[in-house]
Amino acid sequence: MCLAVPMTIKRVEGNRALAEAYGVERFVNIVMMPEVSVGDRVIIHAGFVIERLDPESAREMEAAWDEYHRALGDDGTTGRPDGE
Repeated sequence: MCLAVPMTIKRVEGNRALAEAYGVERFVNIVMMPEVSVGDRVIIHAGFVIERLDPESAREMEAAWDEYHRALGDDGTTGRPDGE
């Protein structure tokens, strides 16, 4: 199973962008959504930006992810309990 992850665009460089979530930064491909810009909240799936989120949707998704991480007992940055 693959998950789509909400992230924030930090920098755009050609056909890729630096995106961040929970302190983790990754370069992602923006070829399917070249109009993204710095500060946009987006959905990343398999390394590609697949959707730009409106502010309300972004808040709802982040709340759901926060709840998921609390249930796992981690901080969202490592996927391991207590951020180890």
